[in-house]
Amino acid sequence: MTEGKKRIGLLTGGGDCPGLNAAIRAVTKTAIQEGYEVTGIRNGWSGLLDNDTEPLDRIKTSGIIDKGGTILGTSRTSPLRVENGPQRALETFERLELAALVAIGGDGTLSVASKMFEMGLPLVGIPKTIDNDVKGTDYSIGFQTAVQIATDALDRLRTTAESHHRVMLLEVMGRHAGWIALYAGMANGADAILIPEIPVDDEKLESLCQMLLTRKSRGVNFSIIAVAEGTLLKGKVVSKEYVETDGEIPRPRLGGVATVLAEIIEKKTKLETRVSSLDYIQRGGTPVAYDRSLATSLGVKAVTLIQDKKYGEMAALKGNVIGSTPLSEVADGIKTVYLNAYKIAERFFG
Repeated sequence: MTEGKKRIGLLTGGGDCPGLNAAIRAVTKTAIQEGYEVTGIRNGWSGLLDNDTEPLDRIKTSGIIDKGGTILGTSRTSPLRVENGPQRALETFERLELAALVAIGGDGTLSVASKMFEMGLPLVGIPKTIDNDVKGTDYSIGFQTAVQIATDALDRLRTTAESHHRVMLLEVMGRHAGWIALYAGMANGADAILIPEIPVDDEKLESLCQMLLTRKSRGVNFSIIAVAEGTLLKGKVVSKEYVETDGEIPRPRLGGVATVLAEIIEKKTKLETRVSSLDYIQRGGTPVAYDRSLATSLGVKAVTLIQDKKYGEMAALKGNVIGSTPLSEVADGIKTVYLNAYKIAERFFG
């Protein structure tokens, strides 16, 4: 490294989401303004294990603020699950002559970051996940875009539901937290919202079916239900076949709970019931303005944390202030839906 120069590493890990490129742009351009060089690490922690990198500059990060995905690529690889992974990551960090690392990710990537910090890696984090389940920040990059996509889908489903006198269920992402289903369902005026935080047992199923029949008796011949993929149905999650990949954080493939629910609803109520699933559509494409602005602010804060040598912290939104949260808090679990927010939406069910 050139004498007097400083260098920052930057990676994106976990699932892609809208706003990642806006964060990459913000970190890179801010760091360059402050006298740093920036090294992009390809494909998340995998790139740090394999020394797979590329230099980032103003040209490479120009015109990407509105682009979905991540120009650096991503993976769910964790150095903690690879033989000698932490040591390899630390050795690559030294080989690249980095002063610090910025890890942009969700609870999985940032939990790994917390452990790597404890092992001596100077780093800071930036929260991104459409699930909005990262602790210590009000919102994560990608969430608002996912909510907008889900709301648009619910609005479109309503016209079909009303035209054909159907019950329509939309399944959205939300493994352990139902933030997307809640916010999109509330924005759409959904007649029911099902989330992982509130299991669907036999009693709740009966109540849901009775609500749908009551709507019909009042002359309302359609209903809309937003369903998070991780909703517990009779104590279990509905998942697809899953093969764990070496080195990856284990994550069973969820999906299909809305289909199971639809079959139950139709059988119990005799109401024609249909299902749509957004699946990966809600995770891709152009970020909304909010996510671009949030990513920009968090990117600037991450560079500031490095300048101040406040390693082991995550840039975070708290109220209307961009601050920081210890990564140890992020690694302590996920942020689930606040039930008082659910109760607001629940007032309008049925």
